[in-house]
Amino acid sequence: MGKEVGTPPDDGIENVELREALEQRYLDYALSTIMHRALPDARDGLKPVHRRILYGMRLLRLDPGSPFKKSAKVVGDVMGSFHPHGDQAIYDAMVRLAQDFASRYPLVEGQGNFGNIDGDGPAAHRYTEARMTDVARLLLQDIDNDTVDFRPNYDGSTMEPAVLPSAFPNLLANGSQGIAVGMATSIPPHNVAELCEAALYLITHPEATSEQLLNFVQGPDFPTGGVIVEPRVNIVDAYRSGRGGFRVRARWEREDAGRGGWVAVVTEIPYLVPKARLIEKIADLLQDKKLPLVADVRDESAEDVRVVFEPRSRTVDPELMMESLYRLTELESRVPLNLNVLTAGRVPRVLGLAEVLREWVDHRRDVLQRGSRHRLGVIGRRLEILGGLLIVYLDLDEVIRIIREEDEAKPALMKRFDLTEIQANAILDTRLRALRKLEEMQLRTEQEALQKEEAELNALLGSEAAQWKKVSTEIRALRKLFGPETPLGRRRTTFADAPAAGAIDLTEAMVEREPVTVVVSAKGWIRALKGHVADVSGLQFKGDDSLALSFHAETTSRILLADSTGRVFTIEAAKLPGGRGVGDPLRILIDMDENASIVAAWPWRQGEKMLMMSSEGRGFVASSDDMVANTRKGKQIMVMDAPHRLAVCAPVAGDHLAIIGQNRKLLVFPLIQAPEMTRGKGVRLQKYRDGGASDAKTFNLVEGLTWKDTSGRTWTVNENDLRDWVGNRAEAGRLPPKGFPRNNRFG
Repeated sequence: MGKEVGTPPDDGIENVELREALEQRYLDYALSTIMHRALPDARDGLKPVHRRILYGMRLLRLDPGSPFKKSAKVVGDVMGSFHPHGDQAIYDAMVRLAQDFASRYPLVEGQGNFGNIDGDGPAAHRYTEARMTDVARLLLQDIDNDTVDFRPNYDGSTMEPAVLPSAFPNLLANGSQGIAVGMATSIPPHNVAELCEAALYLITHPEATSEQLLNFVQGPDFPTGGVIVEPRVNIVDAYRSGRGGFRVRARWEREDAGRGGWVAVVTEIPYLVPKARLIEKIADLLQDKKLPLVADVRDESAEDVRVVFEPRSRTVDPELMMESLYRLTELESRVPLNLNVLTAGRVPRVLGLAEVLREWVDHRRDVLQRGSRHRLGVIGRRLEILGGLLIVYLDLDEVIRIIREEDEAKPALMKRFDLTEIQANAILDTRLRALRKLEEMQLRTEQEALQKEEAELNALLGSEAAQWKKVSTEIRALRKLFGPETPLGRRRTTFADAPAAGAIDLTEAMVEREPVTVVVSAKGWIRALKGHVADVSGLQFKGDDSLALSFHAETTSRILLADSTGRVFTIEAAKLPGGRGVGDPLRILIDMDENASIVAAWPWRQGEKMLMMSSEGRGFVASSDDMVANTRKGKQIMVMDAPHRLAVCAPVAGDHLAIIGQNRKLLVFPLIQAPEMTRGKGVRLQKYRDGGASDAKTFNLVEGLTWKDTSGRTWTVNENDLRDWVGNRAEAGRLPPKGFPRNNRFG
């Protein structure tokens, strides 16, 4: 007789492929982490541990008005009945639900030490007590009316809810964070009143988009307040796609300290930033002298946050000092948005704002339908009993006789009065003392009321419009309960525009402003002389090196350098070597190509326009603002094909453009014909049969065209005399006027 299918070999060892075993086990682990630990349900916004904590507290009757019970009791019951994991994990989850600086609308009311915003941990669960809040009671509302599915617990000994009825938009109201396997979720808290308004609009406009709902939901509303400085376009894109983030800044105010002095007082810090760690890091930066505008920091917090910053001097600009703190500390932090949730309790998906709210309102309608059907069942059973009681009411003596004389009273009653088994049982279960209450009027009044309620419920279940109207009524009541006029519902986080990157120059604030003269040599060495030096002809250079260009600037300036490959680099003048030596090679400061050379250098001025022209005669006008780079590699502004190079990079000053080619042809045309671009090859400025471009300059036509000859003399050709050279872009031009330098340069 052969072996039965599925029985192990005689030696008790079954061979399994390691790859298959690992794949299956890791898949099981990943699914368990995603569905039962890290991702919240889109309908009630809870992870299993939070749902089990609230349901366990309900079984312990820890309602908002009831006495507190030890947290250890809650943790023990939840662990024993629903969540077979470590007690510390359950307690940590419960603590977070109770912290008013972590949860926008706390679900647990704690008594004792539940931690603080400094980052200190809570006391052990044997020392603290807890009960549910009104918000938690809303999440559990009508759970006994068959409004949600129940499933067996981990050992099958009892049942637990798969989701809560959730008469509160908890997912967006309180947010959620979690890291699963291969995916994560990060949902910031929001304002309930705004969510209710958006949900009401979504009910009446089912096709509403996330952009339209943002007319009601301004953005996150953090329990710790703060100021969101994210651009509106980024906020819209984040809520539409379900992924993005928000820059949140601490709220501060200027306080007079007397005698012309002042301090900056921070009253709200960004969400999830521990205050103690924040101040510790600021103190470290002060110690390392990386906050030159700040003299001292003090934590004067009691019940409220109060962190005081003293400026280095009373002449420091408060906005500038705070901007330096925002850029270097966690007084500005980024809160991510990743709306990755479980839809229908099973499928992880990244949803937009409209889809998340749709999940909640659809769940509320489903809860309403299930609760109504459950109530109809209760009413049906009661009406059946009332019908039996009304039948036998007129002949109670006969009922008593049957009960006293018949061996089997129930069948006799059912046969005598034509009753159902349920009706007969109800009559038999009626106590003697209750007989006096069996008055016909009372029974008929109750019957009529139940029949009316039954008709209303049937009408409700038969009309989708009536169902949405009922859901809308519930949401309006919720909005009133947590409206903007209530302490809990009032919006705490506001919105503001952050200064543009170039609007506040921290380098200028942290460096003492002094005049300097920047000198660049022909071989690419750079230095900064103190003061504005008028004559640099006597400067010494290394070996056979010589002066290439020089210009006046300040220690707070940013120096832009354009090389022959069309790349523009940015160097801070304060970091340039002094003028006592020959300077440093530019290649130490920037990543310039080995074969490249410097074509132009100038101090950055906001809004300044520059003419860019290649040796093949193509060019365009670019803004200096678009040339500023934050890295050593600079920015590629002019794009050229080899062997062409950048020939001209000069400031725009005028309304006409003059170009001289290697073929010694001069062309003048209106500057408006040269396009403005951020980068590229540009357009043809002058046409050549052979050769390329030599030089170009912009000028005002009414003032005439000027140049310097090799002797240093200045020549000017007025507007009338230039008439023969004025044409249009991409023309060839003609030989220049008498006196134009033979080197084909304007000087």
